[in-house]
Amino acid sequence: MKPSALEIANKIILNTDIEKGDVMTNLKLQKLLYYVQGFNLAIFGEELFDESISAWQYGPVVPNVYHEFKGYGFNAIIFNEGNTPEEIILEEEKEDIFHQVLREYGKYSAIQLMNMTHNEDPWKVTKLTEKIDNEIIKKYFQTLVNE
Repeated sequence: MKPSALEIANKIILNTDIEKGDVMTNLKLQKLLYYVQGFNLAIFGEELFDESISAWQYGPVVPNVYHEFKGYGFNAIIFNEGNTPEEIILEEEKEDIFHQVLREYGKYSAIQLMNMTHNEDPWKVTKLTEKIDNEIIKKYFQTLVNE
């Protein structure tokens, strides 16, 4: 069974190294969800999670995950002892891709990631507020994988 986008979002947050000074905001989280999904589509030919990604003003967004964390505004999302979810473990190959994406894209700020996504076809060719077609995401990310 596929994990939910929220489970993947929690996994991203749990893998944020706060002690190193890393910060995970809702904006950055949305972009990392998009990249994780994109590389899974390109490499494995299937979605990591079922929820759709929409083209919003500030880039790709998984709406239900956005709404889950919107109360943080532009502040860091931090789990406290009482509300820390258990981290899901993916199949080995998908776990490897997940961590590669976080290493490669997690080093960028939320604004840098937003600007990057604004220059990528999936967001550029989709009307604002509409769902970004997974085939468009897959084709775009296949070009990155094949470079």
